Amino acid sequence: MRVFGIDPGSRRTGYGCVDSDGRRHQLVLCGAVRAGVAATFPEQLSIIYRELSALIAAQRPDCVAIENIFHAVNARSALKLGHARGVAMLAATEAGVTVVEYTPAEIKRAVVGHGRAEKAQVGQMVKLLLGLDQVPTPHDAADALAVAICHLHGGKGTPKGMPAANGSKAATSWRYYKPVVRAVR
Repeated sequence: MRVFGIDPGSRRTGYGCVDSDGRRHQLVLCGAVRAGVAATFPEQLSIIYRELSALIAAQRPDCVAIENIFHAVNARSALKLGHARGVAMLAATEAGVTVVEYTPAEIKRAVVGHGRAEKAQVGQMVKLLLGLDQVPTPHDAADALAVAICHLHGGKGTPKGMPAANGSKAATSWRYYKPVVRAVR
């Protein structure tokens, strides 16, 4: 299964694509769409839409998982974030891909084990789960990968035949995670 994760933002929107066989996850690509500071807000939204559309078309994911808004410092920030989420969702739906949404707490719980994890903890777990040498940068890319991993760990709409990441029937908590031990030769 291939999942494309999106961490929306008006100045920088993180994206990450992950392949999984249900037991192991593999990084396909990650990064961030950066809308220049000089660009007007409508131009920023247009850049986000065009670049995400091209990435989704190129990667052909089975699903797009996107972070949902839970709160913002002020109403203006929330509205801008909502617009960025809207164009990201439009890019996915126009590509004919199913879109699922997760709250930040759901994502942190699925990746780290508790919903109040710090950004550094999320990044470190993404690094470990994907077998990377370093935490993906920028942090928006690591967050987008966490959204994709959240979906793969038994999120909304995960195919019934797809085993949970830990090999059990249902991934309900990291407490039940049992890593695969391989003999060193």
